Amino acid sequence: MKVAVSRKESFNAVHRLFRKEWDDSENELVFGKCANPNYHGHNYDLIVTLSGEPDAVTGFVYDMKKLSALIRDEVVAVFDHQNLNLTPYFESLNPTAENIAAVIWKMLREKIEKRFDLKVKLYETERNFVECPAD
Repeated sequence: MKVAVSRKESFNAVHRLFRKEWDDSENELVFGKCANPNYHGHNYDLIVTLSGEPDAVTGFVYDMKKLSALIRDEVVAVFDHQNLNLTPYFESLNPTAENIAAVIWKMLREKIEKRFDLKVKLYETERNFVECPAD
């Protein structure tokens, strides 16, 4: 039977949602306050879930200390207290919550064995969150 384990980490970052080829009024029409040329920030909460068979010896699906370190090293260290628009990940990709979650999923997928199912849930606010992949 598969079991899911989850680890929650947090990071703070600023971003601006906009299209370079649009003027400020069109960006504001589509993205609202999130298109502010001076950027805005979020306290992101990230929940990473791995699903798999518990190990017969340890009983672990995945070592949670290892998962915590992986998230901190691969995600938090890269995005915490950064302007997401200025990171290489979002040079040509609008840093929406959807895109941030997808980027994080890809970053972690490269580091986690394929035998584990991986899900990323990113809370941009207490009320707004996204999941990747979607069910």
